[in-house]
Amino acid sequence: MNRRLSANAIAELEFLARYELSSLQAGIKVHHDAPVDVIAAAERLFEKGMVSQKDGGYLTDRGIETAESLRRALDSIGENAFS
Repeated sequence: MNRRLSANAIAELEFLARYELSSLQAGIKVHHDAPVDVIAAAERLFEKGMVSQKDGGYLTDRGIETAESLRRALDSIGENAFS
């Protein structure tokens, strides 16, 4: 099987993984001097309807569902996925 995640997909997954799901009142603000891949990931997630602002903001309902699924997948792997 030769399927690999694209760099864009990895950046988006990493961005979603940064959200604290225990408090939906906690958003993320991407500053103008953040790495280009982080800025682009936030913008793509906004375009996909997963975050409330182009620079992050809060997770939308769709973003919450996706972030929860991501968290379950990472927990299932059992590795220390977060550094």
